[in-house]
Amino acid sequence: MTGRRFLLLFLLPGIVFIACKKPYNPQVVNAPNSYLVVEGVINNGSDSTIVRLSKTVNISGNAKTSGVDNCTVSVEGEGGGTYSLIPQGSGMYAIVGLSLNVSKKYRLHILTNDSKEYASDYVEVKKTPPIDSIGFNIKNNTMQLYANAHDVANSTRYYRWSFEETWRFHSRFQSSYIVDPTIKGIIPRPPSEDNYYCFAGDKSSSIVIGSSAKLLQDVIFQQPITTIASTSEKIEMRYTILLKQYALTKDAYQFWENLKKNTEQLGSIFDAQPSQLTGNIHNLKDPAEPVIGYISVTNIQSKRVFIDNTDVPREWTAAYPYDCGPPDSALFVNPKTKQNDVVNFIINGGAIPVSDITQQRSTIGYTYSTVECTDCRIRGRVQAPSFWIEKK
Repeated sequence: MTGRRFLLLFLLPGIVFIACKKPYNPQVVNAPNSYLVVEGVINNGSDSTIVRLSKTVNISGNAKTSGVDNCTVSVEGEGGGTYSLIPQGSGMYAIVGLSLNVSKKYRLHILTNDSKEYASDYVEVKKTPPIDSIGFNIKNNTMQLYANAHDVANSTRYYRWSFEETWRFHSRFQSSYIVDPTIKGIIPRPPSEDNYYCFAGDKSSSIVIGSSAKLLQDVIFQQPITTIASTSEKIEMRYTILLKQYALTKDAYQFWENLKKNTEQLGSIFDAQPSQLTGNIHNLKDPAEPVIGYISVTNIQSKRVFIDNTDVPREWTAAYPYDCGPPDSALFVNPKTKQNDVVNFIINGGAIPVSDITQQRSTIGYTYSTVECTDCRIRGRVQAPSFWIEKK
């Protein structure tokens, strides 16, 4: 009896604990709020000023964020001067080549399609120094790209970077033939249907910031920008990165630092705790409404470098994203119909002919594989970008 009583006493707390569990469903997850998100920089230079407007979505919802169109967006100078941005669609607004007075302050003004009025604080025009160089270090089977910069006037101190990547890659197998639907036969692949070499690209999604505020000189040395794994297709052939550099005020730097902590550095008890983001954009009629974003005014400095596969260790090998295996074979089954049997087999199987199979100088069939393994166009484009330079 004593043992049974002990067992019941041991199980009872667990049963009570399980019975008392309640699902945690905080109101913020289902809150019907949709706040304005403003992304962009007022560019004091020859490059375009591009601003994107969108709305936040609930974590529990199925909706995807989309651009906010039909708004009136302009850059306003303190004391006068207005520059209107032209709608581009999908929430994008742009104006080419602003030449602002560096002794004045400027802000972004937004009038939405539902008659809400927003504006950023008037902020000073910062001058961004040039990017000195872009380099990389090889460590632990990764390539770490970095940037160097400095300001001889010691007046920048706070920096942000964004980048665009482009790389050339090829499919797993090179297909020498196509199926001609008109004649229902397999023919040599014409140049217009080349699908072996392609170009792909990506834009930075992480927040990259740096500061020299604690240094005597305004110098940024080997600021980490991004990393590329040894198995990445990005460096399989040739890779380029276009790096853009922005000068920030101290307040802008603190905004981006908090945003980075809230979006990229949460996950353990040792990471920074969530904090409220305080940008410099406000609803002029309802100051209590949260608005996500921070508008800076500066010129943008950019620099492009190319990196070849000969610049990385020889043992680095790109991993193909699909499990291809060796090409399969399709032989002529009926000597009278010949190609039609093979063509029908390939078409019905959703396959792409790779090469011909010959016997005594006669074609007796074809090897074939999947679209994913033979056509680079499903992940890129054949035409080279205008800025692309092949290695001499």
